[in-house]
Amino acid sequence: MTDTATHTEHGDRGLALDGEILRTVVGSGVHGIAIEGTDDHDEMGVFIEPPAHVIGLRAPVEHYVFRTQPEGARSGPGDTDLVMYSLRKYLRLAAKGNPTALLPLYAPRDAVLTLHPLGGELRDLAPKVLSQRAVHRFLGYLEAQRDRLLGRGRRSDVPNRPELVARYGYDVKYASHALRLAYHGLEIVRDGRLTLPMPERERERVLRVKRGDVSALADVLHEIDEVQAAVRELLDSGRTPLPAEPDVDTISEWSVSAHRRHWSWS
Repeated sequence: MTDTATHTEHGDRGLALDGEILRTVVGSGVHGIAIEGTDDHDEMGVFIEPPAHVIGLRAPVEHYVFRTQPEGARSGPGDTDLVMYSLRKYLRLAAKGNPTALLPLYAPRDAVLTLHPLGGELRDLAPKVLSQRAVHRFLGYLEAQRDRLLGRGRRSDVPNRPELVARYGYDVKYASHALRLAYHGLEIVRDGRLTLPMPERERERVLRVKRGDVSALADVLHEIDEVQAAVRELLDSGRTPLPAEPDVDTISEWSVSAHRRHWSWS
């Protein structure tokens, strides 16, 4: 562990690691769109809190965060960002369709860093978690990325990366994130699954943008709009294998069982 002045850390590290049941790579690495020398390394984990924090009087411990960069500094090549969620917090995020929270459920085996038997069961729960709610969430995140890219909306105070704008004419990272979210949303609504890394054709489309190979921002926005329109058409017509909502009863029942077994309660 580095000196506290040189990194960011929030939460109870020992509690999170003692209860860890799953950890995977997330971010560009698991999408297959990392570019060497430009991307940081992102991980997400899930842990089970001790009973005193769940049914006792101790406060819930919902997350643990560790970043190799100090507070407020942007992560860059060689940096690691780790976020770990309590199982209850994680399931709430995943059931709502949070795009990043869904990644540990679909990460390929070589991107799985920690896998407790309960973590394997959690990954098997993916079909019960994924729903049309997730598609709407992906579209919402897409809109947020597009607003950041264009410097408008609620997050207009978040600046584009000036070094990318100077080099390519627009922030290719925001643009690639928006396009990736569009293609992920299309696969989820059409096929009821999320493929990681991204399928080759879509992966290359996103990489072209991220590498700065698409010179005109208008061309990127046009492609995003086309994919987004296809997603909405499938949603509006009901031509999707996804249920409208996640199977909350099954998810909740499993969560209770997982906590009891982790605590060795009969």
